[in-house]
Amino acid sequence: MAEITAALVKELRERTGQGMMECKKALVAAEGDIEKAIDDMRASGAIKAAKKAGNIAAEGSIAVKVADDAKAATIIEVNSQTDFLALQDDFKNFVAASLDKAFAQKLSDAAPLIAEQESAREALVAKCGENVNIRRLARAEGDVVGAYLHGHRIGVLVTLKGGNAELARDIAMHVAASNPQFLDPSQVSEEAVAKEKEIFLALNADKIAGKPENIVENMVKGRINKFLAEASLVEQPFVKDPEVKVGELAKKAGAEIVSFVRFEVGEGIEKAEADFAAEVAAQVAASKQ
Repeated sequence: MAEITAALVKELRERTGQGMMECKKALVAAEGDIEKAIDDMRASGAIKAAKKAGNIAAEGSIAVKVADDAKAATIIEVNSQTDFLALQDDFKNFVAASLDKAFAQKLSDAAPLIAEQESAREALVAKCGENVNIRRLARAEGDVVGAYLHGHRIGVLVTLKGGNAELARDIAMHVAASNPQFLDPSQVSEEAVAKEKEIFLALNADKIAGKPENIVENMVKGRINKFLAEASLVEQPFVKDPEVKVGELAKKAGAEIVSFVRFEVGEGIEKAEADFAAEVAAQVAASKQ
């Protein structure tokens, strides 16, 4: 019997669109033979949900929920194949129910939620004809937690030490718009700095050719400092008042930014190319099922 590894479960889930627990059960029953597990799953009642799994779910929605006392919040991403489905009530209801459960259970990992919501997910897939997946979630706790949702595609949580919910929300809105990579320059890894240096030297090879070493070093230093400012939240000019840096804004309000989380729909997912006519035809076909 082949070892039932996490990688094997992940592969089966990606190939069938079935839930994590269902995939593990199928692999155990098939003694680790993934092809047999797929055949067995195709013969089960979940066949309609499974046959949609080859389609990449890279659209969807981000949703957030903040505690009444603004001391905790949860953010979640649920993916669909098309933005059309993300705007439909059935999908919205699934997202809302998933978010409520994650918030109530104080989850910081999507795995338990994925398992708990599997039956509801399969029912939604069978009804709408699209692949749907709970992709990720995060929970934030602290003195003050604020959230900002830009439509249904970008969501942010910001945790402050001190300050108030309005300040946290303003900073979250800034994060949504500016997409900082780090909280402050100290969090920027040596690898990121080295990569930025390499890119700068490659792009400016003709400008630095023949220049003294100290001049080149100063040019590189200037670019790195600019990169650190652009990539770090506390060093960025505040979107509502570019004369003030975000870190200074928090400090003036007697607050310190502890952390932030930013989710954008589909980021990091390689989406298959499809023409508009084909997408519309697929939606029409699904609606007739």
